[in-house]
Amino acid sequence: MTGTDPIVPAGAAFYPLPEGQPTRAYAFILVPGFTLLAFSSAVDPLRIANQLAQQPLYKWKLMSETGAPVASSSGIAVCVDGQIEQMDRMTRAFVCAGNPPKAAAVSKVVSTMSRHARFGGAVGGVCTGAVALAEAGLLTDRRFTLHWENQPGFIEDYPLLSPSPNLFEISGPVMTCGGGAAATDMMLSLIAEDHGTEFAAMVSDMCLRKVMVGIETEQRSSLSVLIRSRNPGLLRVANLMSENIEDPLLLDDLSRAAGFSRRHVERMFVSVLGVTPSDYYRGLRLDRGRNLLSTTNMGLLDIALACGFSSVAHFSKSFKARFGVAPTKFNRRVRGERSRG
Repeated sequence: MTGTDPIVPAGAAFYPLPEGQPTRAYAFILVPGFTLLAFSSAVDPLRIANQLAQQPLYKWKLMSETGAPVASSSGIAVCVDGQIEQMDRMTRAFVCAGNPPKAAAVSKVVSTMSRHARFGGAVGGVCTGAVALAEAGLLTDRRFTLHWENQPGFIEDYPLLSPSPNLFEISGPVMTCGGGAAATDMMLSLIAEDHGTEFAAMVSDMCLRKVMVGIETEQRSSLSVLIRSRNPGLLRVANLMSENIEDPLLLDDLSRAAGFSRRHVERMFVSVLGVTPSDYYRGLRLDRGRNLLSTTNMGLLDIALACGFSSVAHFSKSFKARFGVAPTKFNRRVRGERSRG
């Protein structure tokens, strides 16, 4: 593949479009640790569109910082067409990233996206590719998203930016998705914009994906699914806990806000979840701490405070009780894995 020649595979399925459709160019900048699922979910709908129309509707080019193959998060390396270069203004340029998120923030990637946007090009981020756009100052006053796993750390690093919980966001010339299969949803939306919803629906069918516009737009399953309960009172209290991690609410305040007595809330949690409200709340805060340890370079004190603990000692003791390892040791292990990656 040269990166300039569109791929138009043969196939049994066919969807006629008027002949002579223009070829739209895409560029995918791969950074170390990018996720294969998200990357392939973005590229394959373009390939399928070409196949269905039997026309070169789309072409794409793969780039990396040095032009060398890039190792994905699964350890599988992907060859690219060359190193990062200036792109035509009509090219849609995407940064494909994963863990660690900061891999997308290297200066050459950031400056490339900044320059491309400055000259009128559309820019995007797949999975944690939004980090590059944030570094380039391209997300201000835009709706955007990235993978839910990395949103807490992103918010700590960029407190003035608020990612959406949705699978993908298209905000003018800025396009982002949470990664995984959400990349397909984003590309189908762009294909529909280019060639109509019926054609995009056929591409969706070829992906063995049902078209359900407006259904399940958020990245994560609803809280009722995650805790396996539809008890409205329990969900109300659990949502309040999730929304108040840094400044935890007292159980009396939670109960009052949800419209229940303290005793009733305690009974609900024990009978449905098998834990006390305090234990459940502490677990949420510690899970956030583990996330921040895994995805940011924040110090232990900052993380403890961000999770509602008044001291490192209290945070460390609670962390070890939940995860079986002290946060300092967990942090050393994570940073060691990052350096090896």
